[in-house]
Amino acid sequence: MKPELLVDGLNVFMRHFAANPSRSLNGNLCGGVLGFLKNIQHLVDKFSPSKITVVWEGGGSSRRRSIDKNYKNGRRPVKLNRYYSQEEIPDTSENRDNQLKILIELLGMIPVTQIYLSDIEADDVIGYISRYRNDHRHKIIVSSDKDYYQLIDENTKVWSPNQKKIIDEDAVIEKFGISPQNFCLTRCFSGDASDGIKGVRGAGFKVMSKRFPILATCNDVFIDDIIKESKQQIQNKSKLKIYQEIIDSEFEIKKNWKLMYLDVVSIGADKIKSINYQYEKKEKLENKFAIMKVLLREGLSQFDVHTFYLSIKSLSRSLNER
Repeated sequence: MKPELLVDGLNVFMRHFAANPSRSLNGNLCGGVLGFLKNIQHLVDKFSPSKITVVWEGGGSSRRRSIDKNYKNGRRPVKLNRYYSQEEIPDTSENRDNQLKILIELLGMIPVTQIYLSDIEADDVIGYISRYRNDHRHKIIVSSDKDYYQLIDENTKVWSPNQKKIIDEDAVIEKFGISPQNFCLTRCFSGDASDGIKGVRGAGFKVMSKRFPILATCNDVFIDDIIKESKQQIQNKSKLKIYQEIIDSEFEIKKNWKLMYLDVVSIGADKIKSINYQYEKKEKLENKFAIMKVLLREGLSQFDVHTFYLSIKSLSRSLNER
C-alpha cells in the first residue's frame, strides 16, 4: 500500500534554510527553497506516496499559551550554518519569509496539498489527520520533531530528515525504552526545554524507563498510575528521590499533558472544518511551464526542474489511482 506523507512544512524548511548556503543568480539566499523541493523529490522517489500534505505552522497555539504563558517563549533563534563576517550577515527574517513565500507559490503548482490555519500548530493538524482521517491508511510523518513519536503505531511512522531513516515502534522502544503509546506521557515527566515546558527533576527517559518498566509496553499508562506507583515506593521505604519529586510535581505533570498531547481538544470544531476543507480540496496538476517561470524570475536556474518534474509526474499518477 502506498503511504500518505504528512510533512511538517516549517520544520523541514528551517532545516534547509539554516544549513544550505545556496544563493540565487539574483544574489539572494535560496537554500530553504531548493532544499525543500529536493527533499520532496527524494520523498516521492523513495516512498512513491499516494498523497503529500504539507502542513504549515499557524503562529502557535493560543490555547496552550493560555495554559502556560511561558510555552515556547524560550525558543532559541535559528543559527545559520554559514560563514559571514559581521557586516555580511543578511536580514535573516526577511529572507526567510521571502523564501517561504516563493516555496508556497511553487508548491501550489504541483499536486501537493497545503494546509494553514492561524493560531494552530502544525503538529496539532498532523495529529488530527493522522488519528481521525484515514486512520487505516499507511502514513509517514516527515519531521525531526519528537512530538510526533506519540502518533506512531502499526499504520503510522516518522521519517526523520536529520537521521535519514524511518522511526517506527521498535526504533522508539530500542532508543528510549518507552513505547510510542506512552511517549507523550513520559515527556510530561521529563519536560521539553525547547518549548519551555518544565519537567520533574531527574525524570529523564532513562530514569523513567528503568523505574517504571511498564512504559515500554503497549499498555495504556496514565499519570495517576505513575503517581500511585511512586507513592507505593515511598511506602516501601525507597530512598530514591525521584518518587518524591514526582509526587510533589503532580500539578505540573498534568499541566504538561494538556500542553503536549496531540488531539482535537487543541483545535476546536471550526478549525476542524477548515482542516477538512483544505485537506479534501483536489490537488492541482503539475504545471511545468509555471514552475520554470517562477524559477527564472527568482534566479533559481540551478535547480534541476526536469528531473523534479519527472518525479512529480509519478505523484500525479498515484493520485489518479486513488
